[in-house]
Amino acid sequence: MSLSPLVNVTTGSTTAQDRSGAESQERRVPKVMTFSYTVVVAIRGGYTVGMKFDWKLAARELLASPLAWASYLAWAAVWLTAMAVVDRPGPLLTLADILLFAFLLCWMVCLLDDLIPRRVYDASLIALTLLTALALWFIPAGSTPILLILLATQFTNRLSPTFLVLSLVAVNLYFAGLMIGPWGISVRNAGLTMLGFVGFQLFAVLVMRYARKAEQMAEDLQSVNARLLATRSLLAETARDHERLRLSRELHDVAGHKLTALKLNLRGLARRLDDDAAMEVGKATDLADELLQDLRSVVRHLRNTEGIDLAESLREVARPLPRPRLELHLDEHARVPRADQAEALLRTVQEALTNAARHGPAETLHVRLDRHADQLVLTAEDDGDFDGNVRPGNGLTGMRERLAELDGTLEISQSDLGGLKLVATLPLELN
Repeated sequence: MSLSPLVNVTTGSTTAQDRSGAESQERRVPKVMTFSYTVVVAIRGGYTVGMKFDWKLAARELLASPLAWASYLAWAAVWLTAMAVVDRPGPLLTLADILLFAFLLCWMVCLLDDLIPRRVYDASLIALTLLTALALWFIPAGSTPILLILLATQFTNRLSPTFLVLSLVAVNLYFAGLMIGPWGISVRNAGLTMLGFVGFQLFAVLVMRYARKAEQMAEDLQSVNARLLATRSLLAETARDHERLRLSRELHDVAGHKLTALKLNLRGLARRLDDDAAMEVGKATDLADELLQDLRSVVRHLRNTEGIDLAESLREVARPLPRPRLELHLDEHARVPRADQAEALLRTVQEALTNAARHGPAETLHVRLDRHADQLVLTAEDDGDFDGNVRPGNGLTGMRERLAELDGTLEISQSDLGGLKLVATLPLELN
């Protein structure tokens, strides 16, 4: 058997029975795709007991993504070619069918890399590599190496540049050995074929790396935009708090002082007048006294509402993120007295949102802010998938340092909802 570079290998003539079998296989493709999607979701459910699954996002990744459909078309080309070169024992599945449909199943699991736990993705990627090796061994067709291009894209998602290069070299050396050995291709033709497929793999790798880089830049831009919006909201709330404080002081020190002086002067005037005039002045004195009481009530209300309300700023942080959804439970008495404290709590929630979205993955983040004696307590917990092993990165470390500068603390544990739980405390009065 000989194999020309980038050319399909077909042998024998095609009979009417073969053509009808091929047509039957083509009609089975949509059913197989539906079955594979069902199995993928079933496997996903088994690994995420007690965790909500984003069905709409999974369907979008598997059925609406242009990259997914491009990979399905490439897989279909390999499968249809394999059906032409493999002897079929009637309507039964061949080894080629089993290998290729298993590859498709593992591929669809890998497409859900942002939704599934890392260990599930790694197991699927290992299985995908083994299935590619077996398919190259048992299906000597010119289109089978297309699976190497698909595999290279998944290597790009998971491996560092060094391990990516080593992995690509290893699988291509294996492919070259198959062509020269079991496939019986000349060294010259094998070299030309290798050159073509390695070029396609490198192109796929570069496309995926630039796509990932663009996606990361978009996420960073989204995060910066959310931070700017939250900071703007925080500055506006801080300005309102300062204005309330200034107004309460002005009312108490200026208006209150002058009303008190007016009331004393009216009482002194009433003692020097006759009864009728004194009665009228007494009414004016009572009105001045009522106005002073109302003024004190307004000042008391302004004092009670002193401090920064974080609700709007927290909503601004969460608004650009598609998930997780932010659920706020803020005690009306838990107002933050200082701007730097408000910013520290805001950044804590922002980091909790980022962790829940990237490492959960979670659908809902519950945030509660309470006042306990002379402390503010912020609790953030999500419904993601947390194994209990805390490996603080730059985000959690920076969060702890920011709180420590304000005499605060940060506790990290597993939430009853299944995800990560953060408890940040700050004293109302700094030492």
